Amino acid sequence: MLKKTPFHSIHQKLGGKLVEFAGFEMPVQYKGIKIEHAAVREAVGVFDVSHMGEFFISGPNALDLVQKVTVNDASKLVQGKAQYSCMCYEDGGIVDDLIVYKLGEEEYMLVVNGANVDKDFEWINSQNTMNAKLVNRSDDYALLAVQGSESAKALQKLTDVDMNGVGFYAFTTGKLAGAEMIISGTGYTGEKGFELYFDINNADPENVWKAIFEAGEEFGIEPCGLGARDTLRLEMGFALYGNDITKETHPLEARLGWITKFDKGDFVGKEILQKKKEAGLERQLVGFVLDDERSIPRNGYEIMNENGDTIGAVTSGTMSITLGKGIGMGYVEKANAAEGSSINIAIRKKTAAAVVSKPPFIKK
Repeated sequence: MLKKTPFHSIHQKLGGKLVEFAGFEMPVQYKGIKIEHAAVREAVGVFDVSHMGEFFISGPNALDLVQKVTVNDASKLVQGKAQYSCMCYEDGGIVDDLIVYKLGEEEYMLVVNGANVDKDFEWINSQNTMNAKLVNRSDDYALLAVQGSESAKALQKLTDVDMNGVGFYAFTTGKLAGAEMIISGTGYTGEKGFELYFDINNADPENVWKAIFEAGEEFGIEPCGLGARDTLRLEMGFALYGNDITKETHPLEARLGWITKFDKGDFVGKEILQKKKEAGLERQLVGFVLDDERSIPRNGYEIMNENGDTIGAVTSGTMSITLGKGIGMGYVEKANAAEGSSINIAIRKKTAAAVVSKPPFIKK
């Protein structure tokens, strides 16, 4: 049986096309991916991302556990700030990417990918040798991502919180649409936006949804599905777990060296990652843009050099709605990873010329 988010009946009423995703029945689109993509880029769109997982770590040893399981330095966080990070196995392979929120001096919230909730919780629990309090509250929390240039104006109607005062990767708590929420200035689209976390035991999710859409009506608010979420994140070059990052990839080759802090003390995978760094990378996750306007790269397509030798594979690809060209990401041999390198993507029985291009593919 597929799980359902608290907004499932709304998706059905709106005619959302429902598909299986991360063990949930989720909307992939409503009016269409192009319409929903444009709504976020130009106005405001709302994504139900309640499939994501929320873990709470608390107690005197909370920071110790967070530091052990994540590669970024959570000691740099102050209350009200969030941090992008990832977790690694002992061999350096990625368990998951996540966002760490510092809720209090001894309390953190970890937001993980929906498909990995059970796996991640078991793994963190296995590392909890310091007996920090670890609770999985994923089933208790609804999460809406309200994204786009008009998102602050729309949501401001529903709260006394200064929405423009919520900075990027910062958060606050307060009432919005009558519900107590964590209001976070994060997102997966590259636009101004917010992620709204609230306990469904204390608020009616459908009333919150209705209030947000009434407030956003004058701005052209649209419900958005997984399809637009993917095209939006790809235009920004944001990684997707299961495609661009997996247990077979490590953060240094996945362009996540910037969050991997070797000077923070021990963390799981540190020793192997240091060795890989010293030895030099054999491959690199790169972005690329296709030359023609018809070909679309897809996950698994071979990447070749100019001599026709296979040098890697596409991990994510789509037709950029903003650029009108195929874009994607994939791992290639280090010799072919330089910006501006010419590569070819094998699409069916043909090849399409492409150029290695550092994301984001659109400039904000």
